[in-house]
Amino acid sequence: QVQLVESGGGLGQPGGSLRLSCAASGIIFNDYAMGWYRQALGKQRELVAAFTNSGNTNYEGSVKGRFTISRDDAKNTVTLQLNSLGPEDTAVYYCNARHRLFGTLIYWGQGIQVTVSS
Repeated sequence: QVQLVESGGGLGQPGGSLRLSCAASGIIFNDYAMGWYRQALGKQRELVAAFTNSGNTNYEGSVKGRFTISRDDAKNTVTLQLNSLGPEDTAVYYCNARHRLFGTLIYWGQGIQVTVSS
């Protein structure tokens, strides 16, 4: 059974930081390009940051320089560091696992709320 379990969300202050983690089980972690997506209320789900098949990283334009994605293959985890938070970062954040070879093989976490407010 595949599980992607997110943790670390909650309330963040404007200008502050949060750290999201996603623990994967039931997959061969190295076979997957991992990423983070988010969905704000009333909007479509969008890519925030992700690893490519070759291990490079892609970031959505508004988070470049503020968010950092990293992965620990020994621990089967992927992390998203969120810095310089703004109200526009308020959303449900989803962990995503996409198979490097079979790109249609995709798994999602249940999502975790991030709210940025003073």
